[in-house]
Amino acid sequence: MKNTLYLIISFCLLLTACKKDKHNSSQTINGAGASFPFPVYSRWAYDYHQKTGVKINYQSVGSGAGIAQIKKKTVDFGASDKPLKQAELEKSGLIQFPTVMGGVVPVINVSGIKAGELKLDSTILANIFMGKIKFWDDQEIAKINPELSLPHQEINVVRRSDGSGTTWIFTNYLSKVSSAWKEKVGNGKAVKWPVGIGGKGNEGVAANVKKIEGAVGYVEYAYALQAKLNYIQLRNQDGNYVKPEVVSFQAAAANAKWSEAPGFYMVLTNQPGAKSWPITGATFILLYQKQSNPEVAKNILNFFNWTYTNGDEAALKLHYVPMPDSVVKLIRKKWKTIEDLKGNKIWN
Repeated sequence: MKNTLYLIISFCLLLTACKKDKHNSSQTINGAGASFPFPVYSRWAYDYHQKTGVKINYQSVGSGAGIAQIKKKTVDFGASDKPLKQAELEKSGLIQFPTVMGGVVPVINVSGIKAGELKLDSTILANIFMGKIKFWDDQEIAKINPELSLPHQEINVVRRSDGSGTTWIFTNYLSKVSSAWKEKVGNGKAVKWPVGIGGKGNEGVAANVKKIEGAVGYVEYAYALQAKLNYIQLRNQDGNYVKPEVVSFQAAAANAKWSEAPGFYMVLTNQPGAKSWPITGATFILLYQKQSNPEVAKNILNFFNWTYTNGDEAALKLHYVPMPDSVVKLIRKKWKTIEDLKGNKIWN
């Protein structure tokens, strides 16, 4: 009798534990990808968990890994700063939508030079990352910075070692403004760098720039601020030297025609405008069109719906540009095409 009672109690406890685990799994969303939006995703995830109890587990592993993981279905959603074209989305059964916009910023560690003091143009920037300009007092740099006392310090290039959407945005810009870069290096999440020391993630690049004298690298703007790195002014398409800041990212994004972009494919580099920051980009979420777990899918959409409604203030504080209301309306419309395996809509 005691043994029978023991078995019954054990079975009930096991059943309860299973139900609890099942409930907990439905309240945890797993995503991975771009490090570019990691600061704002982390803030949103914390705030959302406090309000709803739903946990957003987002791993900053780079856009290349994020795309690979969603395609392998090892995460609930992927994230990438490199937008996928409509043909690739359809081939993989995915949809994508943008969450925020921001700037990729060249950052430096040069003796005696403070944030925003050094000016560079597109040709000089490309030549630095190609290893053609080797010292900070090079005559080309000195010519447009006559007010600065530039040190005879060797330039140490720091770039990403992993597949990266930040790299994709940066090399997309360089490919647009430098024919030599386009021909010899090109545009991609990972490229064959002519020179440089690798760092994993925006975090790794920021850390290397901070510790290596004479370093120059590129990171998402929030990382430059968090690591207290010195950013540059960059000459834009209109010929003006501009600093990286929310208003210059907004200026670059102002000409974006999202309603005409198939699959929300949008590239914001080298945009016209007197105040436009030249290396601006959006970051994207990747989801399957057909969802095998409708509850998790609905939780994902609930989270991002909450961010569009309640997350703008946090995004702006972290120096990202929220998506315009007109674009959010298009995104929510796109969500209505997501279905479970029986053809039922996930989002109404």
